[in-house]
Amino acid sequence: MKNTQMRLITSALALVASATFALAGEPTLKAGDPAPKLQTGKWIQGDPLTAFKEGKAYLVEFWATWCPPCRVSIPHLNEIHNKYKDQGLVVIGQDCFERDDALVAPFVKKMADKMTYRVALDDKASNDKGQMAKTWMEAAGRNGIPSAFLVDKKGIIAWIGHPMELKDSIIDDILAGKFDVKKAADDSATRQKNEAQLRSVWEAISLAMQNKDWDAASAKLPEAEKLVPEDERDNINMVRMDIALGKKEYATAYQLASKVSDANKDNAVVQNQIAWRILTDDSIEQRDLKLAETLANRANDITKGNDAGVLDTLARSLFMQGKKERAIELENQALKLAESDQQEMLQKTLDSYKKGVLPKAQ
Repeated sequence: MKNTQMRLITSALALVASATFALAGEPTLKAGDPAPKLQTGKWIQGDPLTAFKEGKAYLVEFWATWCPPCRVSIPHLNEIHNKYKDQGLVVIGQDCFERDDALVAPFVKKMADKMTYRVALDDKASNDKGQMAKTWMEAAGRNGIPSAFLVDKKGIIAWIGHPMELKDSIIDDILAGKFDVKKAADDSATRQKNEAQLRSVWEAISLAMQNKDWDAASAKLPEAEKLVPEDERDNINMVRMDIALGKKEYATAYQLASKVSDANKDNAVVQNQIAWRILTDDSIEQRDLKLAETLANRANDITKGNDAGVLDTLARSLFMQGKKERAIELENQALKLAESDQQEMLQKTLDSYKKGVLPKAQ
């Protein structure tokens, strides 16, 4: 179940690389450029919008019903919406890359008060991929969702990235007219310039880790750290944690895990991923179950107890510590919240807990 839900990122290296290389090609749409037109399809929720209005800021997030990371980010987007809707920020959930548009309305309805911002389908009348996907995502070189674009009060794109990485301070500055769009554009250009070099470094680190040459991987990390944007350097500790786990230096690994957790206090994906790794990685000989429980609890707090995958992780951490009844209770909650494609696996896990048996991780 985790393979199709929270654990889409299979290693720490992949997490950092995915954050750094979310670009699919040379983008023609960048921070500092005027925002493209709104060319949405049917509006599923909220008052329809046809254009950006000067004096309003907009957060346009691209997502799809089939995308597990999108489901994780939705409550966060809703918090942003509720916090800033009276301060001049409009949040738009722009559905894209959808396999079946008919699934969107029921999905939004089921989300209820966890997804109260505007939601629109893409316009596929003249383009199967969708006009918004083409003029925004493709133009910006974005090949993964969720992806978000923050448009300032003058209609200029101020920020592009994963919605979970968007800091309130950026929104505050945008709304106050204090955000330095030129600096953001320059930083984005520098990042793109470093991209090819950084990819080469990550490939070398990845190869070294695959070959279990932990010292060679460690030696390359300072080079990567210089090329990674400053606000993403904390994520390199994820790679250091992987290396420490590979070397079976567990005290160091778990110290690094705690650092990564502290640096990503609002990121349920990171918290859940590390917890699940500690609980299920067959190569780990010494598991810090209390740390896994702490991280899973953090993820559960972030998602307000409404994410089936997080509850599944938390239940497992408790079961492994002998807290069977509480684990069963949480697994029941997870089953009630689960999408149809998750329910069979969660039911098997629940049945296994009731028998007092730890199920094999999926």
